[in-house]
Amino acid sequence: MNPHPLNQLLAEAQTQAHPGSPSPLHLTDDVLARLDAYLALLLRWNARTNLTAIRNPDEILRRHFLESILAARALPVGIRTLLDFGSGAGFPGLPIALCRPEIAVTLAESQHKKAAFLREAVRTLQLSVAVHADRAESLAHRFDCVTLRAVDRMPDALAAATPLLAPNGWLAVLTTHSHVETIQETVARAFPGISAHTKPDDLNKSIYMIAWGRPIALAPGTERTLLLGQQVFA
Repeated sequence: MNPHPLNQLLAEAQTQAHPGSPSPLHLTDDVLARLDAYLALLLRWNARTNLTAIRNPDEILRRHFLESILAARALPVGIRTLLDFGSGAGFPGLPIALCRPEIAVTLAESQHKKAAFLREAVRTLQLSVAVHADRAESLAHRFDCVTLRAVDRMPDALAAATPLLAPNGWLAVLTTHSHVETIQETVARAFPGISAHTKPDDLNKSIYMIAWGRPIALAPGTERTLLLGQQVFA
């Protein structure tokens, strides 16, 4: 029996991984079946709603599904809650929910047609995932991890997403290697750290720094990269 295309892609990613990259997941039959249902739903909706510019199913698997699955594998252990900021068609939030069921995922998407798709996907895949059909900034609680991928106006999105981190939470940006430094500089400008004049009462506000780890190469043969940073109080 031929392996499922996603397990083939994961095997290719394993053989081409850079030293130090986490080994990718081997997906179970149940997860693969639900990812197949996700892809079928995405293709149907994409015919009438612009969820993704990529139309070829094989490219969707390679560009969207594989990258999101590899990101799920690379997220640190101990994450209990995750916000997918500007989720769009559900990447990487829905694959993370499938591959890391211990994480309670919230998908934030302000465009109503995309939010409607996300609700239908959650129902079809039988996932306990929340869909926030509004701007993520309107959420009242914070998360152990916030993911951003292919969002509009990335500098503004980073400034809005970072305050949504719980103490010691993780910022996970799916980007390209060439944009890593720009993202780090953007966050540093928006949140320069605690000054000498900060009062103790201010420590519960959005005044902190992000300690970045080494970027993790994702999709083989591309610049696609996962940039992980942890909130650290000075």
